[in-house]
Amino acid sequence: MGKSLAYKILGNHLVEGELKAGNEITIKIDQTLTQDSTGTMVYLQLEAMEVDSIKTELSVAYIDHNTLQTGFENADDHAFIKSVAKRHGVVFSKPGNGICHQLQLENFGIPGKTLLGSDSHTPTGGGIGMIAIGAGGLDVAVAMAKGTYSLTVPKVINVHLTGQLKPWVSAKDVILYVLQQLTVKGGVGKIVEYTGEGVKNLTVPDRATITNMGAELGATTSVFPSDENTKKFLASQGREQDFVPMEADKDAVYDEVLEVNLSELVPFAAKPHSPDNVDSVENIGQIKIDQVAIGSCTNSSYTDLMKVAAILKGKKVHEDVSLVISPGSSKILSKLSKNGALADIIDAGARVIENACGPCIGMGQSPKSGAVSLRTFNRNFKGRSGTKDAQVYLVSPETAAISAINGYLTDGRTSGETLPVIDPYEDFKFNDSFFVYPGDANKSNTDVEMGPNIKPFPRNIALPQEVKGKVVLKAGNNITTDDIMPSDSRLLPYRSNIPHLSNYCFELIDSEFPARCRENGGGVIVGGENYGQGSSREHAALVPLYLGIKFVLAKSFARIHRSNLINSGIIPLVFKDPADYDKISLLDELVIEDAPAQVKNEVIKVRNLTTGEEYEALPNLQDLETSMIEAGGKINMMKGN
Repeated sequence: MGKSLAYKILGNHLVEGELKAGNEITIKIDQTLTQDSTGTMVYLQLEAMEVDSIKTELSVAYIDHNTLQTGFENADDHAFIKSVAKRHGVVFSKPGNGICHQLQLENFGIPGKTLLGSDSHTPTGGGIGMIAIGAGGLDVAVAMAKGTYSLTVPKVINVHLTGQLKPWVSAKDVILYVLQQLTVKGGVGKIVEYTGEGVKNLTVPDRATITNMGAELGATTSVFPSDENTKKFLASQGREQDFVPMEADKDAVYDEVLEVNLSELVPFAAKPHSPDNVDSVENIGQIKIDQVAIGSCTNSSYTDLMKVAAILKGKKVHEDVSLVISPGSSKILSKLSKNGALADIIDAGARVIENACGPCIGMGQSPKSGAVSLRTFNRNFKGRSGTKDAQVYLVSPETAAISAINGYLTDGRTSGETLPVIDPYEDFKFNDSFFVYPGDANKSNTDVEMGPNIKPFPRNIALPQEVKGKVVLKAGNNITTDDIMPSDSRLLPYRSNIPHLSNYCFELIDSEFPARCRENGGGVIVGGENYGQGSSREHAALVPLYLGIKFVLAKSFARIHRSNLINSGIIPLVFKDPADYDKISLLDELVIEDAPAQVKNEVIKVRNLTTGEEYEALPNLQDLETSMIEAGGKINMMKGN
């Protein structure tokens, strides 16, 4: 029986356990990445572990989220991250260098390696043939300290590609189609692996777009083979020596197969307010638009922006449209400026902003009230743009650019325009002006810079005999980490200040939640399906921990958020009978008796002291996860050991 590429790479990095779906394994981690929204906590946690040196081959700290410096807070965080990076031998990427995933792909990604990142879109690295996994910050800190990461072995979905994309249809349309077919829950507990003759017709930037948005499927990661296209991409970046050919065995066996004929795809858009709410641009129709935003880690590559420049050249952005463009890296922006494409973009009336995440995370460029905004980003959750009543559609760069000119959502196939062929593998001159390498710095000769906004992260206590609390929130399906802990220009500067953030927890869902927690000494959260989808930010667990949340009882969990809850010592429980969800009301008092014994069971009994009812809940904990819950979190467990 042949092996999938995913299992080959996992097998090559196996440290402990049996590589079989559902088993708990530990793998060696070659590389890590952090970004500044999550990075401050990562490095606070790394310092708390009191490690002398990191164990990875390469770790990089990027500054790409909190780049608006309207006060001292963001700059202080950057200085802290830089000092700890230097102290521990971590490469530091300065603000303005670009978006972490684009930069990692360009400068450091190596086929066959493993990458763990404190950002949910770390699977972008799968476009170059890596097993790249998004995780909570503490998991990344531990990977840096120990060089390993533990996970439950996922199943593998084979997306088998045939055919070739037609003009005005792009990689973004491929992943939107996959999301339409599989939904935002379809990848949970799975790796998505792309195979077939159609693979060779997709460039590495195309593949990176597709693996990037695999995060929206809930997948552990996504991966493409490493082939001649991969070799050409690495050569264009001056890194041909890093090429390693890798592919699945011809007789590889998969758990599921999805057939996709690239030749049959059309331009798609994800309608508000979910990445899987997908329909064709043709079916949606010519809706009037107010804003277009092109960029993000999904669609800010050189080829993406060269296509945009070609569409805009000699034309004018519609008078009712604000077009904003954020390149993915300093190398890309430099090349656009030298070849004249940047002038074409500016002359058309586009606003060019810093090489950063920017509007994708609500950091500036919020649309006007009730606006329709077309974005080449990866998420369109309600309010994520910074405007609660905005209608955000996710589209390809080509669809975005032609729509910006016309003033309405446009299927480019009807435009009469011919798209130029862009060489995706033009040579890029290596530029390390934005990178700071640690050199001979270490703990003995490097001090940590810590500004007044940086507060200690909360720590839990060992699991008590009785875990009890009132239901302080009853939430619906598909609650996102944006819902739990909003991420926008108001709050991002306080990512290192959990006490301040606690005042805004669940403000989009229930603004009384923080006060209710304080009145009741913490409590319990009840949730629906796919609780905690979206970003990897562990603040969505740390802030509830600070507010005293004891456990979360939901119909199902998103992978990374579930791990973050466990890392914080908060018990994630799944209703054995989903109908029990309807039997629980706000402020009902729930209790788990004999908790240390019960968390080791397959089924936990949860009693409702208010109604007298009893519910069965599934902890689904692996042995290591049980140890973390018992200790009151991952750091407590590590210190205890």
